[in-house]
Amino acid sequence: MPKTLLVPYGSDIRVMPLRDMVVYPGMIVPLFVGRDKSVVALEDALEEDNHIFLVAQKDANVEEPNTDDLYTTGTVANVLQVFKLPDGSVKTLVEGVRRAVVKSWSNEEACFVAEIEDIIEPKLSPLNEEALRRSVLEEFQRFAKNNKRISNEVVNGILELDSLTLILDTIAAQLQIKLTERQALLETADLHARAALIMDHLENETEISQMEKKIRGQVKRQMDKNQREYYLNEQIKAIHKELGEEEERAENDLLEDKIKQAKMSKEAEEVAMNELKKLKQMPPSSSEANIVKNYIEALIDLPWNKKSKVNQD
Repeated sequence: MPKTLLVPYGSDIRVMPLRDMVVYPGMIVPLFVGRDKSVVALEDALEEDNHIFLVAQKDANVEEPNTDDLYTTGTVANVLQVFKLPDGSVKTLVEGVRRAVVKSWSNEEACFVAEIEDIIEPKLSPLNEEALRRSVLEEFQRFAKNNKRISNEVVNGILELDSLTLILDTIAAQLQIKLTERQALLETADLHARAALIMDHLENETEISQMEKKIRGQVKRQMDKNQREYYLNEQIKAIHKELGEEEERAENDLLEDKIKQAKMSKEAEEVAMNELKKLKQMPPSSSEANIVKNYIEALIDLPWNKKSKVNQD
């Protein structure tokens, strides 16, 4: 992997920590800002050049992070809009501009300030870049086909992008991956390596989506089968009731209880239950019903799991 090249940004910049979120270049995202240091950083940025440095927290549960709690690679962003809310918090709209890394932290209490350096991506040949672009888009289309969360508008928007960097970062924003994995994509300047990571994630997500779809189908088929059986059983109950066969039905229920209490072998119980199922569908007065009933009662009366002592002389 080519070594990451760094170019000085030229001056200090205000820093805003983010929880459970990584902003990539090209992303336009709304942010709700409530912590005092972040509000000050945003206000100072507005007074200067509207630029702020967005970095993710390593642990989102840390309420008051210090510099050790923050990643050093982040995104320089342009502040597009700011709205002050009644509770004192701020809603802002930012647009990621470029990757950068912290060179040093400034000791300021009001907000985080850092000197940063831009991360420059190594150049690729036009042929190599186009080959990567096609490979990534092909894998993304396969991913989007199996993922209902990705709308057609998003897919078409990504397919129309020309810049490989922008394509990779836009796809990365659509992935449901861990924060550490998002941060790894942000820190990877080499386009070959970043494209490989993106395609690995897309392939994994596609496999997971296909498996989820298969499981949903199996569950739906089982539910349909259970609902169908329930409906048919209710119909049979209604027919028995209309024909005045409630007494016979009670006898069948009693037989079922006796089968379960007889402690038969698994195979014998299965046979008995199948015969009982046939009996329930037969006219009670038919000779065949009597034969089946006698057979079931004979199975029940057998001494299952009962042993007597053998007296051998």
